[in-house]
Amino acid sequence: MKKKTFVLGASLKSERYSNIAINRLVNYNHEVVAFGLREGTVAGIKIDTNLMPYKDVHTVTLYLNSERQKAFYDYIISLQPERVVFNPGTENPEFQNLLKQNNIFFEEACTLVLLGTNQY
Repeated sequence: MKKKTFVLGASLKSERYSNIAINRLVNYNHEVVAFGLREGTVAGIKIDTNLMPYKDVHTVTLYLNSERQKAFYDYIISLQPERVVFNPGTENPEFQNLLKQNNIFFEEACTLVLLGTNQY
């Protein structure tokens, strides 16, 4: 089953992990939506600079540090994703507690590793 994934903290810079993740997700045929500071396209995916009312998001994968995540707590919870992936460097106990309270599964993992080991 392919999982619609929202990449939060998407970058146009090819060396950034969020950029690599978008490319890999597309290669694995997952539907991808993305939000970042700069508008552009990565692997055919438009990076939105405004928060959109995405529907049927299975996974939110985070590429923002814990401080920058705060502005997105309510928005992410409103999407009611199946899970939130805290990639290395994005761990956030405060947000994880909010996700628990809203019955949203989360894991501290690397999207790239999950994809590469067929655990996504």
